[in-house]
Amino acid sequence: MEKKLSKILVPLDGSPTSMEAADYAIMLSTLHHAQIVLLHVLNVAEYYSSLQFFEVKQTIESKEIIEDAKKEANKWFNIVKKKIDEKLGKQIELETYITISQSTVKSILDFAEEKNVDLIVVGTRGHSGIKKLLLGSTASGIVTYSSCPVIVVK
Repeated sequence: MEKKLSKILVPLDGSPTSMEAADYAIMLSTLHHAQIVLLHVLNVAEYYSSLQFFEVKQTIESKEIIEDAKKEANKWFNIVKKKIDEKLGKQIELETYITISQSTVKSILDFAEEKNVDLIVVGTRGHSGIKKLLLGSTASGIVTYSSCPVIVVK
């Protein structure tokens, strides 16, 4: 039985490995003529704690954090869009989404099921901090609980 690969989900957080995952998804998309769906899950608590980790001293309101994070996510989406346009023109269908959640893994998995994705391509470690040496907690959770195949990109 051969299953068609028609929709690939790439969770992006702007980290080098998430952008590598996007590159890998673009390559797979060209081989299978599959749509790419980019998703950024904004976990406000994680985002704010990462700012504190980098010693941002000023108090930032939640609305400002959300708007800043959305602007950042759109920058990452535009980088991927530009790569697709440069390599393939408009041959690949691309959708982008930003969601706000308390659980990054659950949001990605729920989104994957809701959008009926055939494959998730995720980077090994993102910007949420070094919680595990070989595989980040988000990637590990996606691999463990996903109902569709997952490719983890280094």
